[in-house]
Amino acid sequence: MTQSNFQASLSDVDFESVYRGGPLIDGLPEGAPSTPWDIGEPQPVLVAVEAAGQVRGTVLDVGCGLGENALFLAGRGYRVTGVDISPTALEQARQRAADKGVEVDFVVGDATRLAGLDARFDTVIDSALFHCLKPELRNDYLAALHRVCVPGGTVHMFCGTDSGPAGMPVPFPINEEVLRDAFGTGWRIDELRLDRYTAVFGREDFAGLLTSMGAPTTGVDELEVDDAGRLRLPVWKLAATRL
Repeated sequence: MTQSNFQASLSDVDFESVYRGGPLIDGLPEGAPSTPWDIGEPQPVLVAVEAAGQVRGTVLDVGCGLGENALFLAGRGYRVTGVDISPTALEQARQRAADKGVEVDFVVGDATRLAGLDARFDTVIDSALFHCLKPELRNDYLAALHRVCVPGGTVHMFCGTDSGPAGMPVPFPINEEVLRDAFGTGWRIDELRLDRYTAVFGREDFAGLLTSMGAPTTGVDELEVDDAGRLRLPVWKLAATRL
């Protein structure tokens, strides 16, 4: 598998199949994580946002997956709704919520529509969703975000950057210009900078993934890791207020 084929395959991921135990894409080496975004805990970058007092009111987690971010925020006392296209992911998220003793309203839905959720949320979280959307779907998604936010509501978005390491598992890496254009009308960008997003794999696993794609592994040994040895990959961290 070549790197270009890998990126193309990521753009057509069947997330329901993945959450049912299928591979992220065909052709990955045995043992490669199928959900590299699920670290079994909330993303540290989101934890920092909440600790800074930047989450308020009612919260929507779009593309919530297995729900760790939503569960964290619910545990902090917020009223949280989680939306995902995968019923299986939400079944598992509900079980995790029950195990933790927290309440989250998990809803199966299309992120580009967010039907039935208009004007309900003070805070919206997009944790690694935007870079999964095909470019032709972005305008619909942005319109849906605007509809579900109350005036003055805030979107916090973490998305893969095009300046990351070669082979970074992101379907559509995003550059700064795309984000500034996306939030240029109907929003005020309050923050846009590079930050770090924790992945489930470490340097060795990532190097093996790159090798399987025929991509170079140069620089992998220098990639930042956390105390558990998990990669901390570069992402855009955006905060935008709905006008």
